[in-house]
Amino acid sequence: MTIRNLEGFFAPHSIAVLGPCRHAGVLTDKLVVCLQDIESEHHVTLVGIEEAVPFKGTKVRTLKELKATPDLAIYLAKAEALPQTIEKLGAGGTRAVLIPSPGYEIWPEPLMQACREAARKTNLRLIGPGSLGLAVPSSNLNALLSADRPARGDIAFFSRSGAVLNSTLSWAKTHNTGFSAVVSLGARIDVDVGDLIDYFAQDYRTRSIVLHLEGIAFPRKFISAARAAARSKPVVVLRSGKSLDTGGTGKTHAGRLAKTDLVYETVFRRTGLLRVYDLDEMFEALETLSHIRVPRCDRLAVIANGRSLASLAVDRLMDLGGEFAELGPETLDDLSDISRSYAGLDDTPGAKGSVILKESVTPDDITRAITTVLKDTRVDGAVVLQAASAFQPLKTIADAISRAAQADRRRTGRRKALVAGLIGGDGVIRAELSAAKIPNYTSPAEAARSLMHLAHDAQAREFLMAAPPSLPTTFSPDVARARGIVEQALQEGHGWLSPGDVCKVLEAYDLPIMATEMAETAEEAARLSERFFESSKHCVAKLVSPDLPFKSQIDGVRLGLENPDAVRIAAEELIANTRTNYPEARITGISIHPMLEDRHGLELYMGLADTPDFGPVLVFGHGGTSIEESDDFALELPPLDLNLAEAQIRRTRISRLLDGGPSRPRLDKNAIAEALVKLSQITIDIPEILELDINPIVALPSGLIGLDARMTLCHPEKRPGRTGGSRLAITPYPQEWEQTLTLKSGQEVFVRPVRPEDEDLFKTFFEAITPEDLRLRFFAPVRDFSHRFLARLTQLDYARAIAFAAEDPKDGSLIGVVRIRTIKPVSMLSWSAPISREQVWVGP
Repeated sequence: MTIRNLEGFFAPHSIAVLGPCRHAGVLTDKLVVCLQDIESEHHVTLVGIEEAVPFKGTKVRTLKELKATPDLAIYLAKAEALPQTIEKLGAGGTRAVLIPSPGYEIWPEPLMQACREAARKTNLRLIGPGSLGLAVPSSNLNALLSADRPARGDIAFFSRSGAVLNSTLSWAKTHNTGFSAVVSLGARIDVDVGDLIDYFAQDYRTRSIVLHLEGIAFPRKFISAARAAARSKPVVVLRSGKSLDTGGTGKTHAGRLAKTDLVYETVFRRTGLLRVYDLDEMFEALETLSHIRVPRCDRLAVIANGRSLASLAVDRLMDLGGEFAELGPETLDDLSDISRSYAGLDDTPGAKGSVILKESVTPDDITRAITTVLKDTRVDGAVVLQAASAFQPLKTIADAISRAAQADRRRTGRRKALVAGLIGGDGVIRAELSAAKIPNYTSPAEAARSLMHLAHDAQAREFLMAAPPSLPTTFSPDVARARGIVEQALQEGHGWLSPGDVCKVLEAYDLPIMATEMAETAEEAARLSERFFESSKHCVAKLVSPDLPFKSQIDGVRLGLENPDAVRIAAEELIANTRTNYPEARITGISIHPMLEDRHGLELYMGLADTPDFGPVLVFGHGGTSIEESDDFALELPPLDLNLAEAQIRRTRISRLLDGGPSRPRLDKNAIAEALVKLSQITIDIPEILELDINPIVALPSGLIGLDARMTLCHPEKRPGRTGGSRLAITPYPQEWEQTLTLKSGQEVFVRPVRPEDEDLFKTFFEAITPEDLRLRFFAPVRDFSHRFLARLTQLDYARAIAFAAEDPKDGSLIGVVRIRTIKPVSMLSWSAPISREQVWVGP
């Protein structure tokens, strides 16, 4: 339902509190005290409240006595009566119902479903049960059962936990941090974190969003909302409950590796959210992002009044993945009179981006050092570390830093990050820096982590806007063939594909896989191996059993077999050992393969895991028998493009070997990235493939080849917010909306949804049309076709907005565009023909 009627919670003109209270005593007293202060602004009425409470406003006994139906109802009465009450309120025009509790409250699922069904009739929205309430300080709305009342500010904060909410408000009070809104979600009967992100992403009073969660009920809605919000505002997320997560399926390596918290980490990265891991880090992120947000923060500098102090920050920045600027010669010359150099230490990466000030510097020198470093075009951000000394008190140093920040804001060009670390500074001095919008901390480690929050936030936004390269035009999968194989196996009641069928499916998607033959007996294995020995020196024999999927763990592989007799002997041994050691296991047979003998090959792993919340997850990492023990892998959600695939590869340690070395040739990274994208396409086209392992898949100097693969199957279940049998949490490219139209002029055009890689096509198209056409198209003059401008047209979330490109069928050039926007998820739309020929805007 997204953001519809949420203004009933956050901008109500009238409020009714409905009793009698099912939690007698403290809840009613506390809530009425909060509402008493806002009664005159929001027209609060108590309905059926039997307790003697100090309330000076209007009181009535029943809903019928109300002069007008309220915008917001705060429901305190018996749970069982809520469905009927919702119907009465909805019929009268009430838009929202808040269900507060003094602590976490669990209602039976049938009762909550009855409430949802009653609310759906009139699009009435629900928060709770188990919610501590909500507050909107800018409008003086406070219906929040918290220890501290939130002050007015620009941070929207949503929490699943009442304890986390109270802790955050207590911290905010001591740090003079305010909020645009605070919401305690409770059991999420209706409104969830995705709805709130969507709503406050559009709220002009909100500059940043902070949320605490444990799980996500509607992944597709959450991902869509988070991606849209993170492009314009920082979104910080704290997830708890890692210790309570359950493992994967255990049927494949991918299923074992895709642990729940790692999947959430992948989701947060994909959506551009900044994840923090504890309350301290969340408060640091709040301190930082509430003061500053920069477009880039890759190359960092350190300014300190001591080398050891700088080293502590440099060490921490390196641990967190920071990269250091190399200060220009002009900067070094300008600061040579107030900085120190250290013989033999100035060539290290951290030292090249560090300025160590002399003890004798004046406050003006400190200001000059900061402004000079930030003026350097090689620098994106700086951390200033200062400890008190006999020569310079911290108050004077803080004033110098504030003057430098003010001077830098007057500088032309993009804004740069500045974070301060005042070692030993008291609250008064730090408050002055905070008032000057300078994030500041009391240790080098905290300051370094703060600077990396800005770096990660900027990198995430840049990645969200990146235009991926196109896949080779030669990639044209045989979807019908692959789907037919899978459907046949399911009809026969199989939960696994046979090795031969696995190869056929992968070959249909142009994924190279080693040739395979299946034998039921040792003699058949020897006979089938004969054709492989015509071109290979050695063969490999593997035991195949649906009950024993991990062959290396049961000694189920024989390598280096030199002739058919050796294959027969190996097959007999494999079958005999399995029957002895695993008597209950079903033995399908023996698979025979030629043996790859390329000393330059590197064993990698690719897989597909099924997760309960987010559906398919792609896994890439170090392959071979130690895939799980090496702990060197990265996850990503489909659908993938080449940018995402390359980033997934870079997140693994083994990727460092792909560039080659003195004794190793460079391996084909492009082929690896393309293989991941093809694997992603399989998950889109054939949701019946539940999980998949390709282990190992060997990277070669030219291309790659899989040596072993297996697939498990399922009948896809209907999932919330997803159409048909789709298991994906991210809406894929809607290929079903492609069509060919004939315009009134008789010209044929191929119309398809816009893809991210269309950025260059759009630029060429817009450069060829007249300024007047552009003005009519964008309702304003357009003079600059920058990457950011074009990315807004092509980097679309298919779950909320869509544009169509009209191509010339002859050469694929862009000859027209049409944009259709919707706030509904695309899955809720039903278009037999997405656009008509009259809607196509064709350029010259």
